[in-house]
Amino acid sequence: MSTAMQVFSPIAVNGMRIANRFVRSATAEGLAAPDGSVTDRLEAAMAALARGGVGLVVSGHAYVEKRGQAGVGQMGVHTPAMEAGVARLARCVHAHGGRFVVQLAHAGGRADSALSGEPAVGPSESEGNAAAGIGPSGAMTAEDLARVQAAFGAAAALCRDAGADGVQIHAAHGYGLSQFLSPRTNRRSGAYGGSLENRARLLLETVGAIRSLVGRDFPLLVKINSEDFIEGGMTAAESRQVVAWLEAAGVDAVELSGGTLDSGRLSPVRPGRFAIPEGEAWYRESARALKAQGLGIPLILVGGVRSLETAEAVVASGMADMVALSRPLIREPGLVARWRAGDVAPSACVSDNLCFVPLRKGEGVSCLTEAREKRRAASRPQGEAE
Repeated sequence: MSTAMQVFSPIAVNGMRIANRFVRSATAEGLAAPDGSVTDRLEAAMAALARGGVGLVVSGHAYVEKRGQAGVGQMGVHTPAMEAGVARLARCVHAHGGRFVVQLAHAGGRADSALSGEPAVGPSESEGNAAAGIGPSGAMTAEDLARVQAAFGAAAALCRDAGADGVQIHAAHGYGLSQFLSPRTNRRSGAYGGSLENRARLLLETVGAIRSLVGRDFPLLVKINSEDFIEGGMTAAESRQVVAWLEAAGVDAVELSGGTLDSGRLSPVRPGRFAIPEGEAWYRESARALKAQGLGIPLILVGGVRSLETAEAVVASGMADMVALSRPLIREPGLVARWRAGDVAPSACVSDNLCFVPLRKGEGVSCLTEAREKRRAASRPQGEAE
């Protein structure tokens, strides 16, 4: 495969030089210790991604305060003791030529109070969703809002000091900051509710809190929904306006995703096989619209990319500047290296979401389908074709 393809060309994000246009989109690994610290398994997972050719490795969502923890095995960046683990991850990614960014997150009303030991709080009171395992949550007070901003800022400074190349704010998929952006979940009045400007206030103030501590030269990215794909959620037009505000506030790159965990088949992890290339790059029209409105910072597009053909088309056409992958890299951390070496078969990921079964059990994310296929192959008599 020719390395002249644009998807294999380097790019810089606020001075962070990335070897190619492939990004490992933040994916919950479930491999951290109970206190949120880095384990050998988590370090090995990050190293495998960088060794496998991914130019920019974004960590799984890391909670900035214990009250914002979403799930078991989630990494934390909430105390100074976490800095050593982030440094381990940065070193192992750098050792294989990659760049490392930590995704900073707060689950808001989706936080797991059984894990955190504190009541969950979001933009508004919620009864939760017992069927989805989401408990009730309270509404953040003014003190809570200030605490969240401070936690994001402190976490960003910790990551910078640990040697990470940047941080990404998680403002997508119906977690904390995404909840504030959505009128479906944000039913507040006052400065943080109602108009889009008010609903985006916490996100923009969080950007300011981070910049006040890390300065302008440290790369700051944001992951945001193209739209929520749910009745009463954030719309595509609203998303484009928020992205414009983020650029003006000094954000260095935006990753465009879509949907929430309540969006059914339009969730961020849409189930089932889809046509290649027609069914790939789910948010392509939103990406084109962002570019058309004059976006001046790099745009990362995630969502349903399974082939090198589509990844190259996304970059070569100017639809986006980088392409992010999630589930394909659970199945095959070395996918990018395989493509670059000339084996351009699409990802073997079938999007059955069985990878989340061990994650929910506290065993860490892994591809059960691949494991099953390997067992079947090993049990066949030698020489027997499938």
